[in-house]
Amino acid sequence: MTDVNGNAPAGRSGSRSGDAHGGPAPVGRRDAEATKSAIVRAARHLLARHAHGDITLKAVAERAGVSAPLILKYFGNKDALFSRIMSFDADAEEFLDAPLAELGRHMVRHLLTGQAERGADPILRIVFAPLHGEQGDILRANFRAQVAQRLGERLPGPDAGLRAELAVGMLLGLGVMYGIARGPHLRATDIAEITDRYAPAVQDFLTPG
Repeated sequence: MTDVNGNAPAGRSGSRSGDAHGGPAPVGRRDAEATKSAIVRAARHLLARHAHGDITLKAVAERAGVSAPLILKYFGNKDALFSRIMSFDADAEEFLDAPLAELGRHMVRHLLTGQAERGADPILRIVFAPLHGEQGDILRANFRAQVAQRLGERLPGPDAGLRAELAVGMLLGLGVMYGIARGPHLRATDIAEITDRYAPAVQDFLTPG
């Protein structure tokens, strides 16, 4: 394990590397991925609270605990970094990664677990982020295409697009109540119980009568 600056803890060698047969990834590569992840998390945090034009690389670097030149090294420039932040593609892949018959339960549990363990779920950026101006248009378009439309393409039966948007709307509402309004009854209830109660309603939209 390393910190976001790539420093190995005391007493642990930084020279260990994996082989070509499925061994651990080289430490340098793990450090780079950890640092890039910290940068992405910092940029997402700031985008959820500020307009894109008001966010500086310096602010992202300070929150991530790295230097601004390191962000340039990994991402090239601010626009390239935020192009990645505004994409839901990789997040949607994990969010929708379940057989159709189990998808409602998977999505509810995924969203709530992200809120409980990390304080946010990447899909909820569409709720948290300021949506004014050109960057808001990009974020909305990406969300529609990469989350709602992608879900709709998996659904059998009539009105698949509408049913997908209704299901996603239910999930966003749950995320708002759990993560933003922080409903005390929701927060005090085990995620497994919430999933048992909520997932069937979501699943109803996914698998038509």
